[in-house]
Amino acid sequence: MAALWVRSPLTAETITAEIAQPQGWTEATVKTLINRLLNKGAIRAEKDGRRYLYSPVLARMDYVTTESEGLLARLFGGRLAPLVSHFSEQRKLSVQDIAELKALIAELDEDDD
Repeated sequence: MAALWVRSPLTAETITAEIAQPQGWTEATVKTLINRLLNKGAIRAEKDGRRYLYSPVLARMDYVTTESEGLLARLFGGRLAPLVSHFSEQRKLSVQDIAELKALIAELDEDDD
């Protein structure tokens, strides 16, 4: 999906060339993934001569929103604070992460005023 969000439409060969080696996947694995994404309706295929051109159906932001809401619901009862707390307890928050969270909270506080 990431390759298609960056640039589309793409052929299966182009997708394979872009993602197979970095992921350690074979051409067959990439084509299986493409077929699964087609079957799920996440991408569409348009015939172009003897080949197909693939494009995303879902916008990246829509996908991120759906997946992040699902993660929060499954693991943290739909609440964001326990997620942040978990990363904090596991020492997975960098100084930059903490600064960005503080800025976000300050911005949210300003919006409430």
